[in-house]
Amino acid sequence: MSDTPKDSYIEDRTHRGSSSGPRSHDGASRNRRGKKPFKLWQRPELRVQSTTLWEYPSQHYGLGMQGDKNYKGATPSWVIWNLLQRYTREGDKIVDPMCGSGTTLDVCKDLKRVGVGFDLAPTREDIQRNDARTLPLANNSVDFFFMDPPYSTHIEYSDDPACIGKLDAWNQEYYGSMEKVIKESFRVLKNRRYMAIYVSDSFKKGKPFCPIGFELFSIARKLYKPVDIVSVVRHNASLKKGNFHTAAVEGNFFLRGFNYLMIFKKELP
Repeated sequence: MSDTPKDSYIEDRTHRGSSSGPRSHDGASRNRRGKKPFKLWQRPELRVQSTTLWEYPSQHYGLGMQGDKNYKGATPSWVIWNLLQRYTREGDKIVDPMCGSGTTLDVCKDLKRVGVGFDLAPTREDIQRNDARTLPLANNSVDFFFMDPPYSTHIEYSDDPACIGKLDAWNQEYYGSMEKVIKESFRVLKNRRYMAIYVSDSFKKGKPFCPIGFELFSIARKLYKPVDIVSVVRHNASLKKGNFHTAAVEGNFFLRGFNYLMIFKKELP
């Protein structure tokens, strides 16, 4: 699930007062008495994450946005930015087979990579309509492969009956479909290049816990060499609501507080 990010600028309410009046040279707004009632600050500068616990306070980085903040299930763009900084170079071909609102493509443009996006329900012209289980790409033609698949049936992505998001993660058909996607990633990826899966486990009241992350990891490692598993802190809207936390305590279950970011390398002799 995506969070609901604030604007590119956030108000620091440590100093309260009128926001009208001339703006000072340092970007702070002054009231008529010349005092600084509050300060406007930009999203923190992006840096390459150095541990296996990743966190950033916004869905997007910079002054604008990557993809669409209103798209349900959007990948945090700063996660893709970190992956591309570590595992790709300028001019590399990056593929996202479940491109959603185009976040990966926008990050690729920022970093001068060649982004190729597919989706069963394209949201914009630069995303090609295609099923992730059968990609129209040549063998060994891709420099980096990124996927953020549906986490069971929590979100309605499209009306297409072929959508993997219509498959319940309590059913083996979901994992069979995801295995086909992972095999396609391996086929199109160049040797000694990297693939990443961004995914969360699934829990629904009254149903067994679904460790989607572990299941997909076990499928991918049959083909790939595991590089690492990163825990990405989630900042979605549900986690900011007190009633959700109350329900979790009273119902003796846990809210999803992180996503797996599983990184693999294709290594053939």
